[in-house]
Amino acid sequence: MELVIDTSAIIAVLVRESHRAALIEVTAGADLLAPPSVHWEVGNAFSAMFKRRRLTLRQAHRALEAYRQIPIRFSDVALVQALEVSKDLDIYAYDAYVIACALQHRCALLSLDRGLVEAAARAGIATVEVPQ
Repeated sequence: MELVIDTSAIIAVLVRESHRAALIEVTAGADLLAPPSVHWEVGNAFSAMFKRRRLTLRQAHRALEAYRQIPIRFSDVALVQALEVSKDLDIYAYDAYVIACALQHRCALLSLDRGLVEAAARAGIATVEVPQ
């Protein structure tokens, strides 16, 4: 089963947030997909954690090593399609890239971002619930 995963789910696994075990269980055996923008979003999330003193550079390096081990297939999305999704759903481009990826591959989305989950539903994309 193919499943698009977004940055919120990846970060939760990498920094060992409370949803980590459930996310690993839900994704076991799935073929994970993501738009290439996820790389930059991971970096941005880490930089935000630096500012809030939630993450050290050493921890970020370890998390990046773990990130490299996650078998994600990065799939380009057409910028035109992503912009149309952005306009139609009134969302930012980074969220539109994730939704466009799910639309392109006709598969479900895994996210902990409530706003992204709601936008995906408006686009007709199934989402995978993560037990709390």
